[in-house]
Amino acid sequence: MEKRIAVLPGEGIGPEVIAQAVKTLRAIEKKFGHHFILTEGLIGAVAIDATGNPFPKETLDLCNSSDAILFGAIGHPKYDNDPQAKVRPEQGLLAMRKQLDLFANIRPVKTYKQLSGASPLKENIVKGIDFVVLRELSSGIYFGEPRGKSHEEAFDTCRYTRKEILRITELAFTYAKARKKKVTLVDKANVLATSQLWREVVAEYAKSHPDITLETMYVDSAAMKLILNPAHFDVILTENLFGDILTDEASVITGSLGMLPSASTGSRISLYEPIHGSFPEAAGKDQANPLATILSAAMMLELSFGLVEESNSINKAVEEAIENNIRTEDIGGSSSCSAVGDYVAARVAS
Repeated sequence: MEKRIAVLPGEGIGPEVIAQAVKTLRAIEKKFGHHFILTEGLIGAVAIDATGNPFPKETLDLCNSSDAILFGAIGHPKYDNDPQAKVRPEQGLLAMRKQLDLFANIRPVKTYKQLSGASPLKENIVKGIDFVVLRELSSGIYFGEPRGKSHEEAFDTCRYTRKEILRITELAFTYAKARKKKVTLVDKANVLATSQLWREVVAEYAKSHPDITLETMYVDSAAMKLILNPAHFDVILTENLFGDILTDEASVITGSLGMLPSASTGSRISLYEPIHGSFPEAAGKDQANPLATILSAAMMLELSFGLVEESNSINKAVEEAIENNIRTEDIGGSSSCSAVGDYVAARVAS
């Protein structure tokens, strides 16, 4: 199989963790006889520095000509610490999501037995956790207009259409059918009109899928339930802002942001990335955890290319790395980022 992959390392630890995922993909090529054409593009602060645009047309064209996108991280102190900056790296990520119509963010949350001690929660609470969050990604308050800011006040608009809600609802129910047949809709329908529309659309859709159990939960209650009893969840369906917050909260359950992969899917192409940020303090030190990025590459192989055996071989190699204490410091080890990548790639190739 031959596939074209747009590789967008970004900045901070992005290039380092992406390099380890690329090692793993090269190992997959050799073992299974595939050919991946990997082409790098600019996004974020590095793109601003080079072109003045955080998501330049050349990168958009690269993405549109590829079969999938592997993305690292964006964010740089030069822009983070300047409240007057007119152009920011994060605008590149939002532009990419909008222009590529990446409407659904899929974040699996899974705990590993060997890492139960790394979680701040008690072992009996995190044992066997396995759920997935589907977050609407291309609308809501992050994209709503009008918005404005003056010295004295600021305002943002949260807007959703029935079509936008329905298409991610369909995806959530598809996931639920292959799992435990349960969907939890997280909203704030007691105070927000957009949440009320979400409930209407999702409840209507659920009527034609009686095999799926639908429950609704306010976002504040869901935030508490994630800590008190995360095993309660199977498929969480939610809007953009709530999903952003809840998935970062859920990442703590695993013990490290460096363990969670994600996929952002659209009507034509999908993007795969670790959920962590650019972590500039660690950039260039070879200490970042690459496993979330490597697991994101595994998701890409399965979801975009249908290569289930190849994806499973990466997942198995990651589990072996954890079992054999080939880990970075954030999950109780002493291995470097590149050493973890070398180990996983070698296990895949063996």
